[in-house]
Amino acid sequence: MPYLRPVPADQSAPPPGTDTGQATGERPVPEQDPRVQWAATLAVIVAGALTIRPMGLSGQGLAVAVLFVVNAASLLARRLPEHRVPPRLALVWLTLGVVAAAALIGVSNSGTSYLFAFFLAGHIGYRLETRPALVLAGVCSLLCGAVLYLRLGPEQDPLAWTLGLATGIPVLIGIVNRTQRRAVRAAIEAAESAERAARAEARTAVLTERGRIARDVHDVLAHSLAGINMQLELADALIAAGDMNKVREAHEKAHDLVKESLKQAQWTVHALREDTLPLPESLAAMLASSGHRDALTVTGTERDLPAKAVQNLLRIAQEALTNAARHAPGGAVDVELTFAAASTTLRIRNRPATGEVGAGAGSGMGLIGMRERVALLGGTLTAGPVAEGPHRGDWQVEVVIPQ
Repeated sequence: MPYLRPVPADQSAPPPGTDTGQATGERPVPEQDPRVQWAATLAVIVAGALTIRPMGLSGQGLAVAVLFVVNAASLLARRLPEHRVPPRLALVWLTLGVVAAAALIGVSNSGTSYLFAFFLAGHIGYRLETRPALVLAGVCSLLCGAVLYLRLGPEQDPLAWTLGLATGIPVLIGIVNRTQRRAVRAAIEAAESAERAARAEARTAVLTERGRIARDVHDVLAHSLAGINMQLELADALIAAGDMNKVREAHEKAHDLVKESLKQAQWTVHALREDTLPLPESLAAMLASSGHRDALTVTGTERDLPAKAVQNLLRIAQEALTNAARHAPGGAVDVELTFAAASTTLRIRNRPATGEVGAGAGSGMGLIGMRERVALLGGTLTAGPVAEGPHRGDWQVEVVIPQ
């Protein structure tokens, strides 16, 4: 019956070529229950001890007894782990076992001595490669058949010495068992290799995702915290100068930057979520949170985009809306999302400011970050004022990515 050899969890896999059924590994290899093998081996030895004659301490009986012990030892050696017995030593041991089995058949007058040859031939097919196994099994058949023929004589019924020629047949059973065991071991090793590759791929994906998250968080912190720090330093300088009106003004700007930073952080978390909505819904939610409801226009046949494309387009839209709020406060914002046959286009336009524009100039890092994200998607980005058409004078950011 199939048996799964228990394997300690902390032991490593055996080296290539090692019998996983004998050596411990990461996964157990199904094989015959060792208790059944032990029972069969002991049954042959006990049957031989009870039936093989003569057996004594002198003369022919002593020779039979010595050969019986040698055959029993050869049969018991089947349970030696394969990785502990080199192939050459196994060949020598099995060859000596075959000779001892044939000799026992020749010197004994009765009993079940031929069983040793049968069982040993089966193990030859299991332990050795196919070619040497067949050769050694053929030698076993010829030796046992010749011994019986010479001992019984040509006048004896041929069926008796033909039994000796049949002793090598069990080698075929051993070869089948070995082939099956190796096929199972190869399947297990392939599964383990695939599992290791999947783990390595998952780890690479995790590291890539960590890098992306770090870049997104850095974009938020670098823009917002730098502006807040600048306003707070200005307030400290104004406090020392005693200009409280300008202190309050700097404080209000810092407060506005904090609110804007919180809003950007919310957008970033939304873009990083695994269950991010499709791009149109995500853009609509982002525009609504920034006070630009119904500013999104979608044209073309909508389709699902890869998560990487959605996340980068959302971050580009977030940066464009942040720039619009900073440099054109109060100006209306329009966002167009166009699905074409071979590309997807995102346009964010803002009209000129209707409110007071802050004196601080941008660092230019936002536009650089947008270009980097578009490059990751293999697309193109253009940013600048619209020179003609109905939107002349508006500021527009346009991103085109291939399908």
